[in-house]
Amino acid sequence: MDVLLALLAGLLTAAGVYLLLQRSLLRMLFGVILLSNAVNLILFVAGRTLRAAPPIVPDGLTAPAAAVANPLPQALILTAIVIGFGLVAFAFVLLFRAYATFNTLDADTLATMPEDSPADDEPPTAD
Repeated sequence: MDVLLALLAGLLTAAGVYLLLQRSLLRMLFGVILLSNAVNLILFVAGRTLRAAPPIVPDGLTAPAAAVANPLPQALILTAIVIGFGLVAFAFVLLFRAYATFNTLDADTLATMPEDSPADDEPPTAD
């Protein structure tokens, strides 16, 4: 099972890197999403996928009685999912505003567009 999950993580990583090398900012964002999912899966596999008991210590004992599952990788993955969702939501809003402003999501086209001068943003003054 771990080998299958490791291969899936490798496939997600390869697809994410491929999408990051594209010119479209939307495809780049999808590449970041795939890479974050690949990292989450790698953390899950590194924490060993055991079908053990939950890590609960019974009354009167100082340690669990039998082998228990490690909750740390699951907590790290849950935190990474929440942070990744916030990052993706923010990036989608940025992409939407870039498309609304420049009518393109091509990275090369956006790089060659002239920058606005700071004087263009200021309101005219009455002299």
